Amino acid sequence: MHCPECVKEGRAGSPRRTSTIAGALRSTADQPVVTWAIIALCALIYVLQLLPNSPVTNALLYYAPYTYTQPWRMITALFVHSPSSFLHILFNMFSLFVFGPIMERMLGRVRFLVLYLLSGFGGSVAVLLIAPSTPVVGASGAIFGLLGAYFVIQRKLGGNATQLLIVIGLNLVIGFLPGTNIAWQAHVGGLIVGAATALVYLRTRRENQRVVQVIAVIGIFVALLALTLARLYLI
Repeated sequence: MHCPECVKEGRAGSPRRTSTIAGALRSTADQPVVTWAIIALCALIYVLQLLPNSPVTNALLYYAPYTYTQPWRMITALFVHSPSSFLHILFNMFSLFVFGPIMERMLGRVRFLVLYLLSGFGGSVAVLLIAPSTPVVGASGAIFGLLGAYFVIQRKLGGNATQLLIVIGLNLVIGFLPGTNIAWQAHVGGLIVGAATALVYLRTRRENQRVVQVIAVIGIFVALLALTLARLYLI
């Protein structure tokens, strides 16, 4: 049994409590947890790489001849960086810290993760096709995929993408400079795949186009897989 005053007070307080809970849930949902998870994983792996006689780098890097027996290295290389260069992981993680949350909130967690991994895979495929004798590590291919996707989305939505285009161009040019020891092939491959995936996302935005979107993204993956198999067994 409750007195009228208690019931009135309870009803008055309920919306505020519900609103507080809903606000907390929205706040949690808006957090770019995939971006933070990738950064944390890369940082953890980097620490493990620095341990004496650590096998982590050799176990995760991508080298084209390993594709026959260990194809997963085309993805694991995204999470391992050069242990002799702190700037390598620093620049990559800073770029992910800047662009990752923007893209994750824009696309949603699942689409963002698919974009990231697919772009990284595209970078590895480009290395396989163009520079199969070069061992590679780093998230650069995936990050260039994010840059390519962001550029396409900005252009489609009418935003000014000039500054972003300059950033992409400068980073691509740096990769071609002699003595930099940068796998520009991964940058180009990731950039192309990221832009293509973003284009799919943009053209299949409506709710009734979800199936088409999934099929189209799978099509990009199949195309990359076909290029991989063609390079390994036909070329």
